[in-house]
Amino acid sequence: MHSFCFATCRRVAAGLGLVAGLVFSASALAQALTYIIPFPAGGESDITARIQEPVLKSISGRDVVVQYKPGAGGATAWASLAKMPADGSTVMGTNLPHIFLQPMEKDVGYKTDDLVNVYIFQLTPDAIVVPADSPFKSLKDLIAAAKKAPGTITMSGSGTNSGPHLSAVTFNKLAGVKTTYIPFSGTATSVAAMLGKQVNAAMTFTTAAIQQGDKVRMLAVALDQRLPSHPEVPTFKELGIDMLSGVFRGVAVPKATPEAERKKLSELFGKVNQDPAFRKKMAEGGFVIVDVPYEKTGPFLAAKSKEYESAAREVGMIK
Repeated sequence: MHSFCFATCRRVAAGLGLVAGLVFSASALAQALTYIIPFPAGGESDITARIQEPVLKSISGRDVVVQYKPGAGGATAWASLAKMPADGSTVMGTNLPHIFLQPMEKDVGYKTDDLVNVYIFQLTPDAIVVPADSPFKSLKDLIAAAKKAPGTITMSGSGTNSGPHLSAVTFNKLAGVKTTYIPFSGTATSVAAMLGKQVNAAMTFTTAAIQQGDKVRMLAVALDQRLPSHPEVPTFKELGIDMLSGVFRGVAVPKATPEAERKKLSELFGKVNQDPAFRKKMAEGGFVIVDVPYEKTGPFLAAKSKEYESAAREVGMIK
C-alpha cells in the first residue's frame, strides 16, 4: 500500500515537474526579444545592437536574439515589419533618413508611417575624411580647391538618395562650392575608394574614420561639439558651416503592437542608454547617444521629415 503510493506519487510528481518545465520553457521562449537588423552583419546598426544586447538582457531578464534581414538598403526588412509578431516580442532597427527617403523616391513596399518607432537612441555623425597623406590638411584647403576648380573635387559616399548623399549636397550649398558626389554600394566601399585615391575625399561617418585609425584624417565633424575621441577635429559649425547631420538609429515595432507594449520597450531602450558601460563603448566607437523616447518620437520624426524632404528636393529626388 505504502510502496504503491510512494511509486505513484513519484510518477505524479515527475509528471507535474515535466508540465512545470514545459510551462517554464514556453514562458521563457515567449519572453525572448527578437531584434532584427535590416542590413548585413558588421555595419553600424549591427555594432550598436551587439553592444546593446547584453545590457538589454541584463535589464529585462529576457533572452535577446539578433537576426539579420538585409536587402534594398533596409527596405526589404521594413516592408515586412507589419507582418511580424505585434506582441512586444519583436523590434526592428530603423535608420533616418533612409525610412523617409526611400518611400519618397518610389514604392518600396512600406510607408514611413507604417513603422512605429518606440525609441531613437543614437546618431552616427557625418564627417569629411581624406587619406592621411592627402594634400588637404584642413577643410579650408578642400574648400579652396573646390572653389578654384568647381566640380573637380570628388567625394565618395554610401549610395544615392542616402544620408551621405544629402550631406554632400548640403555641404556644397552651405560652403558655396561644387564638389562631385560619387556613390558607392556602402560605407566600406566608399572608404576604400577614398583610401585608394579614386576620389579626393569621403562623406562618411565618424565611426568609419575611427575604424581606419591613422590611415585617414577627419577634416570636420557634423556635431554641435567636438568628438571626445578626436578633440583635435573641428566641427563644421566652428568653421562657419552650420551643418549638423548624420544617420539616426532607433527601433520600431509593428503597427498593431499595443500601446502598453510600445511604452515598455521604449522604457527598456531608455534604460540601456543610461548604462555607463554601454555609453562608454558607444563613445569609444564614435557613436553619439541621443534620447528620443516613444512619447517624443512624433514631433521628432515630423521635424526630420520636413528636413529630409527639403534636402531630397535639393538633389532632385522628388519634385
